[in-house]
Amino acid sequence: MNVPIKTPDEIEKMREAGRQAASVLEMIAPHVKAGANTGELDRLCHDYIVNELGSTPAPLNYHGYPKSICTSINHVVCHGIPDPAKKLKHGDIMNMDITVKTADGYHGDSSVMFIVGESILGERLCRVTQECLYHSIALVRPGVRLSTLAQAIQRHAEANGYSVVRDFCGHGIGATFHEEPQVLHYDGYAPEADIELAAGMCFTIEPMINVGSHKTKVLRDGWTAVTRDKSLSAQWEHTLLVTETGVEVLTRRGDEDLSFLER
Repeated sequence: MNVPIKTPDEIEKMREAGRQAASVLEMIAPHVKAGANTGELDRLCHDYIVNELGSTPAPLNYHGYPKSICTSINHVVCHGIPDPAKKLKHGDIMNMDITVKTADGYHGDSSVMFIVGESILGERLCRVTQECLYHSIALVRPGVRLSTLAQAIQRHAEANGYSVVRDFCGHGIGATFHEEPQVLHYDGYAPEADIELAAGMCFTIEPMINVGSHKTKVLRDGWTAVTRDKSLSAQWEHTLLVTETGVEVLTRRGDEDLSFLER
């Protein structure tokens, strides 16, 4: 498996891509509320990426995807297509997944969960899913195998009564949107794919955690993936750089507490 190792120049370009991706999610947060429609959220993100950042929304026209971001609500696992007719309502949970391609040609990929109003079930799922992401990030350093990260995610999700989606995974990232390695979120690696991390690798971790079964299906639009049992699903994502001593979260948001990495 040929996993790219970023040069110092490429790392600086990845840092800028990550910073831009984080800024999109910070910009859009105040607009996510009951009554907002996902088509408008897509437009706001698109305009910000293009006009303010001078970059490109990488999902737009990627293998035919029709929008600039993904908005996945309630039982939608991932790749939900924004729609002006789809209004958020009280109690919804929504994942917003954005990827920026900078003018230098490098990608920053991140997603967060939004809770519209209150949802006790949704709040717990979102919290545990973010914990799954953080538990795995805390383990990233040279010499650690990908399966170690996957096991941490699966262990925490299942300890809380949830399941881990098998049909989608994280990925390497750089000048290419999706590159090696594939980053599973459950313990399912073939030996040859369970590589050791090395300094200079960049990849995403993006666990998708379901309240019910891990099984999913893709709707007729060819993109929208949903839980087969219509149970709630949540996802959080960061783009990471493996450093000589640990990990750098390239898509860290300004208000995000990552003090666990200092322990």
